[in-house]
Amino acid sequence: MKSWTSVTYRFLLLLAVAFSQQVFAQSFPARPIRIIVPFPPGGGTDVGTRVIAQKLQESLGQPVLVENKGGAAGILGTEYTAKAAPDGYTIMMGNIGTHAINVSLYRKLSYDPVKDFAPISQVAGLPMLLLVHPEVKATSVAELIALARAKPGALNYSSSGAGGMPHVSAALFATMTGVEMTHIPYKGGGPAVADLIAGHVSLSFATALESLPHVKSGRLRALAVSSARRSVAAPDLPTIAEAGVPGYESGSWLALYAPAGTPKDVIAKLAAEAVRIVKLADVRERLLQQGAEPIGSTPEQLAATQLADTAKYARVLREAGVRPE
Repeated sequence: MKSWTSVTYRFLLLLAVAFSQQVFAQSFPARPIRIIVPFPPGGGTDVGTRVIAQKLQESLGQPVLVENKGGAAGILGTEYTAKAAPDGYTIMMGNIGTHAINVSLYRKLSYDPVKDFAPISQVAGLPMLLLVHPEVKATSVAELIALARAKPGALNYSSSGAGGMPHVSAALFATMTGVEMTHIPYKGGGPAVADLIAGHVSLSFATALESLPHVKSGRLRALAVSSARRSVAAPDLPTIAEAGVPGYESGSWLALYAPAGTPKDVIAKLAAEAVRIVKLADVRERLLQQGAEPIGSTPEQLAATQLADTAKYARVLREAGVRPE
């Protein structure tokens, strides 16, 4: 009798929890949602997030606030999100750095990119542009390689931070071409591009989202795109592989994540909205114009992409000589 009562109690408890979660999901959201961007304003992750946040606010009927918490290659904002209440009201826009690269770069990472997060949706792919300041005497990838070989270490390049995709892209480029360049890390893509525009560094890899407007205005010169295919936003730019570095490929992505333990119905609702928004004609056009490639994946597809890129870039980091810190 006692055993039966115990089993019945546990069953009713589980039923009550399931019912309460269903009711919670149906009423979600009942207050503002925050999207944490673990980088300073102006970078590719920040720009892409604001495109999505605006539409998400319109569809959910609640304010969707973008909050920048930059620092330490995205670690500070990502750790903050991992520790947030798992209720769907604090989510983040992660990227390939925060969720696939940092785990291989830092020996004591303060979060687990798999165990601490619930994937929502991969929003967009972000090819990188190889950029130089207009005063750099190189108008092609071949000329840049020749210039770097003539003066080993003289060319310096900015990045969004040690181990971020711009750093990895440049390190891979240096390894595959046999050139020596000096790395100048910044605290985000925005500041890295700003100092390139100012002429404080010679070159940089940056997402098209954060750099293409400056290319179009003439403040920067783009030599090539890092992806395997040419960018829709800049079809005249060759890929780095086409321009003389066979096999070269790198790129980032944007993806929404919630803290682990967030109710599955809430994740499903956010994922469905993200996919719907990315398919909107005006959103696709804005992303494509800025160099991003709209995706809109399921949580399961995002999880698979994350795991595949974690393995891929662990190998790339080793081959490029980027050591764990």
